[in-house]
Amino acid sequence: MITVIMFIGAIAFFVSIMFAPNMRTRWILGLITGLIFVSSTVMITANFHDHWGMKQVTTTKTQKIYSTSSQMQLALYQQVGTSGKDNVYIYQTKPRQKTPQHTQANEFTTNRLVWTDSDQATLTVKETRWRFKNDFYKVLFAGSKMDGHLISRTNTFRYPKTFVKISVKQAQALKKQAQALKSPAAQAQLKTQAAAYVTAKIQAAKQQNPDLTEAQLQKLTQQAQQEYQAQMIKKMMAAK
Repeated sequence: MITVIMFIGAIAFFVSIMFAPNMRTRWILGLITGLIFVSSTVMITANFHDHWGMKQVTTTKTQKIYSTSSQMQLALYQQVGTSGKDNVYIYQTKPRQKTPQHTQANEFTTNRLVWTDSDQATLTVKETRWRFKNDFYKVLFAGSKMDGHLISRTNTFRYPKTFVKISVKQAQALKKQAQALKSPAAQAQLKTQAAAYVTAKIQAAKQQNPDLTEAQLQKLTQQAQQEYQAQMIKKMMAAK
């Protein structure tokens, strides 16, 4: 709306100067229309440059996320640059998802990884954006495209310790290595090692707490299996 006012002010100023019936009327109308044009121009500049009429609004949203692999617990990322600050992280918001999602790669976005004892991965997105202070400014600067302008975004990934941070390039190499472990002999050896690892974990847990329920034992078994898998992935990554 302010843009329309500015154009109207400019046209009215021209008409006043060129077609006013006398000098007195020309000065009065010229002063009024000139002030309208200049004031609206100043307001547009102030809104664009200094976000006049706006305020910073911060929102926070947390959601569950899942590994992009149905077999492995992976904190997958695509390397961007060499510092690691601009890496793009890839994840899913559903256990089964056709197209994974990823974080943004721009100067407004920061990604953080936190390792937790939880068994569920989550993503917390904290965004700060410019919003109009009230409806008056919203109508006044309608069409300016300044509303919702991003100031900063922080993506905080909270991953269980059983997840393994791995790049897309490493994941591709890992997939090739896994092909070599598909022989019956290799599969049998892995199952034996995994079973031994899980059994040792369960026995240690029972020694500390003999009164563990069946549900607790099942959860511990799942955690032990994921821990063993994470160890195997790290060994394969180190061996390549």
